[in-house]
Order: sequence, then structure tokens, then C-alpha cells
Amino acid sequence: MHIQEWLETVPAVSIYLLVGLVIGLESLGIPLPGEIILVSSALLASQHGEVDPLVLGICATAGAIIGDSIGYAIGRKGGRPLLARLGKRFPKHFGEQNIAMAERSFEKWGMWAVFFGRFVALLRIFAGPLAGVLQMPYWKFLIANVFGGILWAGGTTAVIYYVGVVAEAWLKRFSWLGLVAAVLIGITSMLVLKNRAKKAAARAEAEPDAGTTAAPAQVAPATD
Repeated sequence: MHIQEWLETVPAVSIYLLVGLVIGLESLGIPLPGEIILVSSALLASQHGEVDPLVLGICATAGAIIGDSIGYAIGRKGGRPLLARLGKRFPKHFGEQNIAMAERSFEKWGMWAVFFGRFVALLRIFAGPLAGVLQMPYWKFLIANVFGGILWAGGTTAVIYYVGVVAEAWLKRFSWLGLVAAVLIGITSMLVLKNRAKKAAARAEAEPDAGTTAAPAQVAPATD
């Protein structure tokens, strides 16, 4: 079953809690499909009035900020041995190459890596724990975390919601246009076929007449 189909079967409160929980766990360093859950829920909100997009955006934002903060605390306390353990547990996400890439991003961009990391799936998982491991000052991390969480979670919810509303309106309009176009095509096809049938009948009537009217000419007898 598709995620959005499954979300349609659960109450709105459960969707809010699920979005906040999954995004929070992803932000603290557990590889989960937080963005997929958020996008699916925002699309569902655009199609069904039971899901409030404002509440959904608030839950997603809260999960992102709180999850990142917990990840920062865990990373600051666990240090690099934590990354080694995560690498053994999740080698696909916390492999040496991925960690090295994330560290280079943090060394180059600092708190901006936390902010923009929200919009990159891999860095979204790394941002909190790695900021703690690298001993980034908490006030810098908090500013980047809060603004990044609001812009990513709230912005994604708003954009997907309004895109879904506009898309649904266009699809409804397209269905009417499609119906009108189908009727016009049907009428045009019928008129063309009817016109061709008349021409074919006229040719069929003209051919026998041409054959019967073409009588041989009589030769006058010769006279002296």
C-alpha cells in the first residue's frame, strides 16, 4: 500500500503525531523517510479538509527542531566513538565517506551547514549529531536549527499544500475541458464521415448514368 493511501485510513491526530515523530527521529540521526511522510501528508491535507496544514506544519517544524537538538546533545556527549558505532549500525548512511563529506561541509560553512543541511537528505540526518561531535557552540547551532527547521518543514508543508490545491483545481478543469473536447471531436468526426458518405453515394449514382447515356452513334447510309 502506498504511504498516502495508508495515511488516508488514519485519523488526523495520528498523522500530526506521526509526522512530528518521524521527522524528529530522522533529525536526531536515525535514517527515516521524514520528507516523504511530510510531502504525502501535505498532499493529503490539500485534498481532505480533516488534515489542517497549519497544524501539520507546526508539528513538522517542532519535530525537526527538537530532533536536531536531541541529536546535538547526543553527538556532543558521545563524540567520535558515536559516529563509529553509527557507521557499524547504518553503514549506508554513516559510512566513512559520508561522514568525511559532512565534516568538510561543516568546516567550510559552519552554522550554515546546519541551516542548509535541512534541505539535503544526507545532511539532514548528520546535522544534529555531527554539530555536537564537532563542538559547535550551541547558540550558533540553535539559531541555524530553528530557522532551518521553520523554513524546511513549514515551507515544504505550505508549498506542497498549495501545489496540491492548484493541481486539483486544474485537474477538475481539465476533466471538463476533456469532456468538451471529446464531444467536439465526436461531432466533427460524425460530420466528416457523413459528408464522405454523401460524396461516395453521389459518385455511385453518377457512374451508372454515365454508362447508360453513352449510346453508340448510328452511321447514316451512303447515297449516290
